[in-house]
Amino acid sequence: MELPFDGAISRFASTAPPEIREAVAANSPGGIVTPDYPYEKRLDRKSYDETLHALQHQLVRLQSDVAARGKRLVVLFEGRDAAGKGGAIKRFRENMNPRVARIVALPAPSGRERGQWYFQRYAAQLPAAGEIAFFDRSWYNRGVVEPVFGFCTPQERALFFDQVPYFERMLVRDGIHLVKIWLTIGRAEQLRRFLARERDPLKQWKLSRVDVEGLARWDAYTAAIGETFERSHTADAPWWVIRADDKRRARIAAIHAVLGGLDYAGKDPAIATAPDPRIAGGPEIWAGPNA
Repeated sequence: MELPFDGAISRFASTAPPEIREAVAANSPGGIVTPDYPYEKRLDRKSYDETLHALQHQLVRLQSDVAARGKRLVVLFEGRDAAGKGGAIKRFRENMNPRVARIVALPAPSGRERGQWYFQRYAAQLPAAGEIAFFDRSWYNRGVVEPVFGFCTPQERALFFDQVPYFERMLVRDGIHLVKIWLTIGRAEQLRRFLARERDPLKQWKLSRVDVEGLARWDAYTAAIGETFERSHTADAPWWVIRADDKRRARIAAIHAVLGGLDYAGKDPAIATAPDPRIAGGPEIWAGPNA
């Protein structure tokens, strides 16, 4: 089978640091390859399905409340490549009305957009009354991806960090409910997922040149992520950081992070609770160089 990018991911895997290669090679079905993850195995399917089903019932109630009361909700997902952003968003929206809840996944900016105020094309995608917008990556591209690949200047990035707290404060004070979620994974887990995508014809489309080249830029990503948390974790718009080495637990934690922090008609406080504190919290839960 022909592999995307001429098998670049497999070649990288053969030269990755020894501890990363060993962790990937030792992976067993249902096992966790990140050493300090607080669970040895992923959540079992039965528990996952039951919990997800109950939470999705709550999401439908939240959606109805947003539509009926004209609320505006933004749920923003960020994280390294293959952290599970798209999969988490899919579980949010599976039973929601696409006219109410939509996904925002913007391509690279056009020439005209590059000449606009940086936040302008994102502001155009914000929800109107009665809508929910799920951002699959967001304005935080300028905080992490763009500097790692040289797509912005240091001055442009500095201006972004100067403006982003004020931009988000304006959104929140205008009545938008903003939930920022960062999914974080270990280096071996990221490589394991990339290798699985490389070999699966149904998932190869998920890979891009940025993904492939980013594998060797782990440390640059780490530095950019750390600074992003320092500069953008605010009282108005805090980050939820979720350790996503187990996709099932991460999806459930993400839904809890949204439901637990909002009031809506029909909320069941026994279900819509805060996420598991062993894998979810603020930037302090981030494992730095290892995540």
